[in-house]
Amino acid sequence: MLLAGVRVLDLSRVLAGPLCTMMLGDMGADVLKVERPGQGDDTRGWGPPFDARGESAYYLSCNRNKLSVAADLDDPADQAMLRALAREADVVVDNFRPGTLERRGLDPAALLGERPDLVWCTITGFGPDSPRPGYDFVVQAERGWMHINGDPDGPPMRAGVAFVDVVTGKDAAIAVLGALVGRRGPRAPLPAAERRLWVSLAGSAAAGLANVAQNALVSGDEARRWGNAHPNLVPYQLFDAADRPLVVAVGSDAQWRACCAALGLDALGADPALATNPGRLARRAEVVAAVAARVAERPAGEWLARLDAAGVPAGVVKTVLEALAEVEASPLTGVAPSVPGRVRRPPPRLDEHGARVRAAGWGAFGAD
Repeated sequence: MLLAGVRVLDLSRVLAGPLCTMMLGDMGADVLKVERPGQGDDTRGWGPPFDARGESAYYLSCNRNKLSVAADLDDPADQAMLRALAREADVVVDNFRPGTLERRGLDPAALLGERPDLVWCTITGFGPDSPRPGYDFVVQAERGWMHINGDPDGPPMRAGVAFVDVVTGKDAAIAVLGALVGRRGPRAPLPAAERRLWVSLAGSAAAGLANVAQNALVSGDEARRWGNAHPNLVPYQLFDAADRPLVVAVGSDAQWRACCAALGLDALGADPALATNPGRLARRAEVVAAVAARVAERPAGEWLARLDAAGVPAGVVKTVLEALAEVEASPLTGVAPSVPGRVRRPPPRLDEHGARVRAAGWGAFGAD
């Protein structure tokens, strides 16, 4: 396993932090999840649905490959236990608001000073200097995501998944991996400032605008909602076949020619004004209308077979259950890791390993 032997103290909750630490656990790290006594991670109550054990699906989605210990941050004995665990950890991940840990004797700066190879990543809503709580929905609103999602003539719309949390969790995992590599590199040991990592939902969301942001920066024009169309490519959108929706995604001029041949739109394919993408953008309405009319004539499966044979990116719109039927997924441990790794432990029950951790510290992982 890529991260075998790496110890990760997980002081986070909800989604971005737990997703980050789950990814590290997927790659082999020993992840110890610290939770509030009695209640645990907020997401343990975010249901239904709940499984037969009473665990919420939300919690299960981002907490496999961890041990759990309950600790009261206001209890001096538990504070001492967490300091001891942090001193022997390789990585600490938290998403507490500024000052919360420091007031309880868990000062990241002090612990980084004690340990020249410790990496500490804090996930915030709006950066290290902002006390604002970070919620995905709020950040989607404030960082332009809702402005560009939804029907062109409809209201702003959030993404159907907490995608800012997901992107931030992945950004945090990347930052941690970079620091772990750096601390073993030619500049090791890294200064404490380079081992103190800050990742924010707001920052990840802004960076996640990617080409949409660059379009606005280059053109000076405000981005707008395109629904299921694309601002830079035509045809690249949803079309209704005779039986179900179909996506056609033409990303090159060669694919355009192949698409016209597969759909039998010979006149469009022979039109020199449509041979390049800028030409198709200029006549977007005409191209889309022609493709839509032709796709509506036959079932999606027939068009998909033709487009696949021609090398044109296309796909039917599947339900979530249809999509999950094609991948490795479990009601207990979720969708299989997207990074090199494997599922070794189901998501823990609250304080499931508390006695072992209190008795043996990081040695609790050796009892598996």
